[in-house]
Amino acid sequence: PYMHPVVVFIICCLIMAIAADKAGLTKRLGYFVAKKAGSSVIRFTFIISVGLGISSAFLHDAAACAIGLVTMLPLMRAAGIEPNTRTAKFMTLSLPFACSCGGMGSLVGGGRNMVAAAFLEELTGLEITFFDWILYAMPAAILTAPAAVGMMYLIFRPDPKYKLPRFDESLGAWTALEKRTLLIIGGTFTLWLTKGMHGLDYSVTGMLGVAALVLFGVLRWDDIHEDLEWGTALFIFGGGIALGLAMDSSGAAAYFANLFFPLVQGGGWLLLFVGVAIFGALVTNAMANVAAAAMILPIVIPMAQLEGVDPTVMALCLGMGTSFAMLLVIGCPPNAIAYSYRYFKATDLTKAGIFTMPVLIAILVLVAAVWWNILGLV
Repeated sequence: PYMHPVVVFIICCLIMAIAADKAGLTKRLGYFVAKKAGSSVIRFTFIISVGLGISSAFLHDAAACAIGLVTMLPLMRAAGIEPNTRTAKFMTLSLPFACSCGGMGSLVGGGRNMVAAAFLEELTGLEITFFDWILYAMPAAILTAPAAVGMMYLIFRPDPKYKLPRFDESLGAWTALEKRTLLIIGGTFTLWLTKGMHGLDYSVTGMLGVAALVLFGVLRWDDIHEDLEWGTALFIFGGGIALGLAMDSSGAAAYFANLFFPLVQGGGWLLLFVGVAIFGALVTNAMANVAAAAMILPIVIPMAQLEGVDPTVMALCLGMGTSFAMLLVIGCPPNAIAYSYRYFKATDLTKAGIFTMPVLIAILVLVAAVWWNILGLV
């Protein structure tokens, strides 16, 4: 389990993010969003945060946040927006929060999603495909990303006197390298979406995409081994999955499931969903969201089965609920990336998270109650 196919899949996603950055696709995306935003601080922050937030479903939330900050900060400096002002806090906190929300939209958006899907299949034999996850989770991502920015506006009320300079820098025509990279990554995504037709595991088609990136000159091995966070991929993802499956095979997960089950017995799927979403959102602030999902899922899936609830609901709930790591800087990579520029204090993030998390969890519950009911999942 330490080298589970999910670990390989996540490594492939990270390598593709490296390729997109090297080829200039991420920079082009950031420039495109910034050009649409205009000079208004509020409009600019809303468009770039929500635009990259939704993009993070397919780009990975940490990469999307980094792109936005690199585009945003020079404009803030040019406009004279000082660190630790209300305007600076509004702009630099909106982006990581929106990217964390948007990352729940597909299996690629964050390792927590694929880990949740993997545990569901390992423990129950049920599979959430790439397309299924988008179908269930994307509406929540589309709603929570702008909601997070709206909460930042209410909490930190930016000063309307600031005007950003017009972003008119151009990258020129698309290069052959950009086109080649986009074609390979797009082809890999197509293979992931059509797994039901060809039957190849996501890790296999992901490695085919990585091989194509190398063979067609987009990446060299040096680019991969120097830029890929091997420790994160192997220690957090591999270790988290191994520990979670050990909890299941040793009987520890079943023990805890039976211990906590009386607290929710007879409450139906909604009570279980709300409890797991809140617990997952709180726990993921103290550890990596992948580790949180890997530890909690082996416990809550048996609880769902005891209650007669579809375990798929719990896998989706935990994968999505652990996106709301908004209380501590260490809660998730987008928080840490934004904090590293020192435009807000750690206490500002905690203050924002305390008020924002309940709102986002409420939206998640609403989507589950309405959208999943329409799809027949609950």
